[in-house]
Amino acid sequence: MEVIGTSGYFLAACAYAVFILLLLAARNKTLAGALVLLASLLVFSSSLSAALQPKQGFSLLIVMAIETFKLAVWSLLIICTQANITSLKALISHPKVKQYLQVWSGLSVLCWGAALFMPESVKFLFSLFLLLNLWLLVLLEQLYRNADVKVKWAIWSLVIALGMATVFDFVLFAQAAMVNQLDFSYWYARGFIAAIGMPLILVSTRRIKDWSVDVFVSREMVFYSSMLLISGLYLLLLAIAGYVINYFGGAWGNIISVAFIILGGSVLAALLITERLRREVKVFITKHFFANKYDYRVEWFKSIEQLEIGKNDNYYHTATHIICSSLNIVKGALIKKMPSGQYQSIYQENLNLAQSDLKFLGSVDEFCQQHGWIIDIRELAQVEDSYPGLSLDASVCGQNNIDIIIPIFMNKTVYGFFLLAMPAEQGLLNWEDRDLLFSISKQLSNYLSLNEANESLAESKQFDAFNRMSAFLVHDLKNIQAQLSLISSNAKRHRDNPDFVDDVFETIEAATGRLDKVLTQLRNKQMAESSKKSTDVKALIMGIVQQRNIQMPQVSAQLSLESLIFIDEETLSSVLNHLLQNAQEATNDNGWVKIIAEMRDHKLHISIVDNGCGMSADFIANRLFKPFDTTKGNAGMGIGVYEAKQFIEGIEGTMQVTSSENEGSHFKIVIPCKDN
Repeated sequence: MEVIGTSGYFLAACAYAVFILLLLAARNKTLAGALVLLASLLVFSSSLSAALQPKQGFSLLIVMAIETFKLAVWSLLIICTQANITSLKALISHPKVKQYLQVWSGLSVLCWGAALFMPESVKFLFSLFLLLNLWLLVLLEQLYRNADVKVKWAIWSLVIALGMATVFDFVLFAQAAMVNQLDFSYWYARGFIAAIGMPLILVSTRRIKDWSVDVFVSREMVFYSSMLLISGLYLLLLAIAGYVINYFGGAWGNIISVAFIILGGSVLAALLITERLRREVKVFITKHFFANKYDYRVEWFKSIEQLEIGKNDNYYHTATHIICSSLNIVKGALIKKMPSGQYQSIYQENLNLAQSDLKFLGSVDEFCQQHGWIIDIRELAQVEDSYPGLSLDASVCGQNNIDIIIPIFMNKTVYGFFLLAMPAEQGLLNWEDRDLLFSISKQLSNYLSLNEANESLAESKQFDAFNRMSAFLVHDLKNIQAQLSLISSNAKRHRDNPDFVDDVFETIEAATGRLDKVLTQLRNKQMAESSKKSTDVKALIMGIVQQRNIQMPQVSAQLSLESLIFIDEETLSSVLNHLLQNAQEATNDNGWVKIIAEMRDHKLHISIVDNGCGMSADFIANRLFKPFDTTKGNAGMGIGVYEAKQFIEGIEGTMQVTSSENEGSHFKIVIPCKDN
């Protein structure tokens, strides 16, 4: 065993001798380069002393003294790398360095003083090395866990090399502290561990140019460091128990000692290696032992209060405002998935997203339907494979100020999305942010579903009222028909009676008035049943224009149509007739109304433009397409534009409206053309 251990230390000394020569040849004059060189010299000296000690017979305390300074230099190197310390002056004045040197020097003086001047007090040295190795282990954890993703590629080999040696020494000195003596089977294996780690350290020295990395110190650092410290305290507790048993007499027993060492090492290995376990432990500790980032009770009541004071006629605005205020942001949008599979912006707050900017939501829809995740576009761009299976160009989203995509689920299907733009200074979403957004989005999905159901119910009631009104109109028509039949049946017998003639004219005058009222209310309000057929749209439009030109202003047509289109001719005629009628009624007699139609990309494009009174943005958003909402008083029932939109969207088309008050309006209709 002694020969094998001596060989291992000689191998480590040779490896670090080569490493030292390489460092000298590189002539790295930075502070970090000097610390690496100094640490390598101490490792070389420690390994060579440990190799010579069995034959030369000098005290093992010499090797342990070198180890004390070695641990200090490695720790200072890690601190300098974390804090980007590049000069000796900055090193001396940095608060973290001061703190480490004060604690290190105080513990070293106390423990070495006790070991040198008190009999049988070498156990204090074991405790010193246990604490110093634990501290170095925590520093390595903080460095790797909080470094930028790209930097981890450069430092992972350094972390593995130092971590491997530190964990081994931690276990070695923990066992020594428990039984008050070194286990030389472990001690002789240290040389091989040091030799194996040298090439890994060499790799990092080649990859890190200036030995400084940008480290973001987050709450995760506290969680992981706490777990490592808890593990260290566990082993220290075992050491104290071993000392008490040894002081009062007795022994641990080999089986119990080995069992506790293996248990402690397993805990450390699990915390250092198993990503999933670390993540679950971190979340568990945060939820149950630390104050949450959000007071969910306060957040819940705040959202309820905002729902209560929100305007019922614009619940999309209320929902978007609530989801934005939850993270104190001012830019957001509510996107709804339409029955045709397209995505439409229902409401935007300080964003300007066009219809073409929403095409990427197709792939997002499929991903969210499978996983139900909130997507942080910034994380997608920075962290590789953070959303496996998602095909999305993060740069395009960034150009449109889209940072967060929150799916809205109704009946376990995607209803739509909240799109949020985050401030530049706000970091990536953590699990608490995601939990908050998930809970609020679920609450808002119920809110949206309830309001849309109420709106549909109100429309149904309005249609019921319309049906009841139609029954009264039919009754009036039957009365008129009965009166006219009576005149017809009595005409032969009383045609020469002047009183009868006077009654006939009076009855006809009354019937005419009642018919005018009925026809005025029913004009363009009934959807005639018809079927699709091959239609000459150009001839159809020209016929409608000719019909509409009986009143002012005249309608002009610009038509670039030649082919026939398979469409519901009667319904299309009714829709265009109504829209042209509205344009004429909104325009003065000396104004103009145009209808423009052409075929592009197998789609029928129709534009109806006028220079009339126009409409406000609020009217277009809240009243134009709302059934039974009319500006014509008793002359209209307010379902013409509603029916037009329903028909066009029913054949997978689109209708967009742009208008300015006192300038005019533009209705743009796009209808896909199919063969049958």
